[in-house]
Amino acid sequence: MTSGGAPIEHILEKKSSGSTASITNEKQGPPYADAEANVVDSAVDETEPSWVARHHSLVRVLSLVALAALILGWWISSTILHATRHRWIVQTIFAWAFIAIIAFRFIPNSVVTRPVEAVWVPLVQRPFFSLPYYVRLALGWLALLAIVLGSAFGFKLENGTNYGDRAISVLGLLIFQFGFWATSSKRSHIQWPTVIVGLFIQQAIALFVLKSGAGFHTFKWIANLASDFLAQGLVGAAFFFDQDTVDTKHWFFVNVLATIIFFIAFVQMLYYLGVMQWIIKHFAWFFFKTMNVSGAEAVVAAASPFIGQGESACLVRPYVDVMTESEIHLVMTSGFSTIAGSVLGAYISLGVPAQNLITASVMSIPASIAISKIRLPELEEPVTRGQVVVDRGEEDKDAPVNALHAFAKGAVFGLVVAGQILCNVLTILSLVATINGLLTWIGRGFGIHHLTLQLILRYVFYPVTFFIGVPRSEILRVSELLATKLVENEFAAYLDLKALMASPDALSKRGFTIASYALCGFANLGSLGIQIGVLSALAPSRTRLIARIGPSAMISGFISTLQAAGIACVSHSFSDFLCLIIDDVCFLSLLFFKKKKQWYACLMRRVARSLSVMFFFSCL
Repeated sequence: MTSGGAPIEHILEKKSSGSTASITNEKQGPPYADAEANVVDSAVDETEPSWVARHHSLVRVLSLVALAALILGWWISSTILHATRHRWIVQTIFAWAFIAIIAFRFIPNSVVTRPVEAVWVPLVQRPFFSLPYYVRLALGWLALLAIVLGSAFGFKLENGTNYGDRAISVLGLLIFQFGFWATSSKRSHIQWPTVIVGLFIQQAIALFVLKSGAGFHTFKWIANLASDFLAQGLVGAAFFFDQDTVDTKHWFFVNVLATIIFFIAFVQMLYYLGVMQWIIKHFAWFFFKTMNVSGAEAVVAAASPFIGQGESACLVRPYVDVMTESEIHLVMTSGFSTIAGSVLGAYISLGVPAQNLITASVMSIPASIAISKIRLPELEEPVTRGQVVVDRGEEDKDAPVNALHAFAKGAVFGLVVAGQILCNVLTILSLVATINGLLTWIGRGFGIHHLTLQLILRYVFYPVTFFIGVPRSEILRVSELLATKLVENEFAAYLDLKALMASPDALSKRGFTIASYALCGFANLGSLGIQIGVLSALAPSRTRLIARIGPSAMISGFISTLQAAGIACVSHSFSDFLCLIIDDVCFLSLLFFKKKKQWYACLMRRVARSLSVMFFFSCL
């Protein structure tokens, strides 16, 4: 049978002969088969690993040794040369810190920890934990009470303050803790040792930074270093615009966002090199050991001041889905109670002292742990209890191939973050203006002019602001700043603070210090949405739980920053511990010369101060 001509058998025969010929040709190969084989062989040879790849471990060791030798040579040269000799302390700290980091890549930590444990465990830890639980708890409360009262009433009055203001701040600290205890989800399960240690560490940090010359100058140096480093981001901004725009106009779009993009890119490069993981892991180890929290909680709490509220949770993303309710609450609280290093330059550019920002963020780490564990105690057994875990991102499909690639990817991510900040600030300010316009229109019907959210919340926050020690005449103005922070964001509040300080009716030095501390946190409605979104993306099965405890975590973080402000208000002076101890010796000489009237007048203040000094150094 045919179909338009040739029979089917003939077509099949042609196909069969064609396939046979193709098989024959494949066996024999074309005349240029040898050339193709040579090309393939050369390609295979090119894919073989290089000598550097085959000896990666050796190259890595030699590179690190060479880097350590270079750092050591720089340190020796900088301490000998007359032009740089006066900075030998800073150079020594930098050089030997990096040399130690390199050395501990090859030396186990047990070389250092075992001798310390051999002394610490038999002399301190074992005798202390052999005491009954309630005896240890009583000793902890006494130590906390001594350091709080000693820092409040054991130092001379400075900056126009009085002991009444300090007493109000101490009372506010007690009221905040009582409020969290009264609203706790399970008061019988509160781990009071964790709470005591957290509050003690917060107070000790405040004492070290604000009442010792060494601590003050150390944090001031860190703040200046951070400020100078972040200013390098403006070099790129000046390339696109001009130096006059960067130096004089201080546009938000230019100065702030350029700094944020540069900083995030640099941090991503440090992540690739493993520097950030090393810092965060050792920071977390301290809180893990001292406050008895899970490893995931310690990592997130320690990372929040460095990388921010959303990114810190990504460090433990394999464990977010199995976190307990208390752990998730702490993760969110620690994010709300601090600011990220990426926005540090933005607030510094608004005139906020860098030292206040850094101190407030560090003080809020132990405070957020203590407050969160009062508000929502641990009722389950965390998966990461007993270990410090940091996700290094090694399994990411889109991981960078080198440091420059990581820096470039970080710049793109920084652009996304800067865009989010720009959009959030723009839209939230517009939304608040819309709501305020509606409230003003409604208020006129009641004879109330200029009714706004800030006006309502300034009176709601009046007692809270009063109990952190703000001067009476400035309470309403600081309350309005707190309202702006909660409703809009901390950046808008710092903008208002900058405008307020430039006005004729500026805040006092004490009021400005308290406000700069109290605004230093991400506790606002916009950040609540960000945290719920990030954590829900990391753990979709826990979305309902995250949304339910989110407002509680936001309020806890908000109070944590207020607590840091109250403690700073009590402790803000610049007297050195050594000078005060010498002053105590001179004071005791009054008794020898029989000046009893002056002696009795200052006795309680001196005793309280001596107790604070004793407990502070015992803590160290």
